[in-house]
Amino acid sequence: MNIKNDKPAPGAMGRYANSLDPDSESEVYDSEFEALVRHMLIRLGDDPNREGLIRTPLRVAKAMDFLTSGYGVDADEVVKSALFNEDCREMVLVRDIEFYSLCEHHMLPFFGRAHVGYLPNGQVLGLSKVARVVDVFARRLQVQERLTSQVADALMGAMNPHGVAVVMEASHTCMMMRGVQKQNSTTVTSAMRGTFERDPRTRAEFMALLKS
Repeated sequence: MNIKNDKPAPGAMGRYANSLDPDSESEVYDSEFEALVRHMLIRLGDDPNREGLIRTPLRVAKAMDFLTSGYGVDADEVVKSALFNEDCREMVLVRDIEFYSLCEHHMLPFFGRAHVGYLPNGQVLGLSKVARVVDVFARRLQVQERLTSQVADALMGAMNPHGVAVVMEASHTCMMMRGVQKQNSTTVTSAMRGTFERDPRTRAEFMALLKS
């Protein structure tokens, strides 16, 4: 199963910034992207040459490159690099994985926690890689519903477990800062695959562990 989705890499894009701050006053990270940000600042009614904004285009270019770096990562490879043969027959659950993503409709952040469970089928996955798979898909322009399903499908395809369950809880700044401006709303999505989808008892056990 190939779930890689390469993003275009014009200029410096695709280099995934190690440092989100300028290295020097003369640094240029991505001249085309930085020019777009400067134009946006002008359209917003500000002066990109004033002291506080001079390096903002470079910082924005680096930040956006990092926040969308999941396009350049193959989730299959992340999983298969940390699979271990183990005769484990019980549910594995990783709770409260922090994630941060960008809503594709407004390019505003949404963030929250992911809970991922799976039923091994002769192999277990290094626990840090579960969180890594969440990040692979969170660091793209997203909607929460698709993000939840992508994590479940990636693990199901790469591990071939008996089942995968993913629940995500998130707050969306596109609802908090604009529009209906509901600061306390939370969106919950779930994706059940394999035994979690077919067997109500397995699904109930997973949901009970989330509340314990």
